[in-house]
Amino acid sequence: MKSIFSGRILLSLACMAGSLYTLPALSAPTVYIPLGSGNGVVAVDAATDTVTEHFTGVKNPHGLVATPDGEFLLAGSIAEDKEKTAAGEDLNSELYLVHPAHGHVMQTIPVSGWSHHQAITPDGRYVLSTHPVRNHVSVVDVQTGAQVKLIETDNGPYFVRVTKDGFKAYVSNSGAGTVQEIDTVTWRVTRSFPAGSSPEHMVLSGDESKLYVNNARKGALSIIPLAEPEQRKEIPISDSLHGLDISDDGRHLFISSTTAGKLFVYTPEKDEKVAVPLAPKPYHLNTVKGAGKVYVSSRSEPTIWVVDQQSFEVVNSFTLPAGEGHQMAVIP
Repeated sequence: MKSIFSGRILLSLACMAGSLYTLPALSAPTVYIPLGSGNGVVAVDAATDTVTEHFTGVKNPHGLVATPDGEFLLAGSIAEDKEKTAAGEDLNSELYLVHPAHGHVMQTIPVSGWSHHQAITPDGRYVLSTHPVRNHVSVVDVQTGAQVKLIETDNGPYFVRVTKDGFKAYVSNSGAGTVQEIDTVTWRVTRSFPAGSSPEHMVLSGDESKLYVNNARKGALSIIPLAEPEQRKEIPISDSLHGLDISDDGRHLFISSTTAGKLFVYTPEKDEKVAVPLAPKPYHLNTVKGAGKVYVSSRSEPTIWVVDQQSFEVVNSFTLPAGEGHQMAVIP
């Protein structure tokens, strides 16, 4: 695996014989989107909102992460090998290692139980996957391609986030109403705290002092100060919340509601909420850092809406080749 700094564009100004050389343009972010029932992953150029590549052979991918240098993608599957499961075998599902430059699946990595969502450590070394029906988080070493740890969690581990320094991870447990903090050096749960009813998608504030958590079935957003999680606040949003992410400047939260057919924009510093109509069934979403956009998928159609992070207006949309968009990975 390349250094996480490889592939970045280094710019310099040079003057020769009194002439100023023109700077090359920076490339736009690439967004990778797993297609779920479409059994594949696509790459999207965030400058033009155009699908540029389609990787097949990935069975029912839901969660997806990329190594920081963009060299590898790792997609988790919500499918299990039924024969292995019936026989009591532990490693009965797979992560798919995709090499975008080569254009295909390079390796499958056995894991314990179907995977819901993924997170990756900032150095690109470890991938954490939630396994809701097994009540654990698996840890896969990207370098060796092996599952190296299973971390027992509360009931229904759903979503996972890793801090910028890579030393902590947070997992929401939708069945238990908790968030658990994991030490990524020892791979042990260090604390657990209430997170509201059915905590699912999460995002950290820009300074990582707060954790924002969707309480999906209750239709509320939990704001949890990590230094004092008992001071948690609940903000009513709407029914059936799903996707959640934060703007590039850290000011706005984007929250989708499938039943309301709306994208909600909540601004914590002003306690303001704006609704953006999106239909049918806005689902997963990711802010596209560096592009000023939010990509929002539909639960029932192969559609991605493109929303401006500041005006909150729908500025574009595009069609996926199949399936529906799930957890996206953005490479600057």
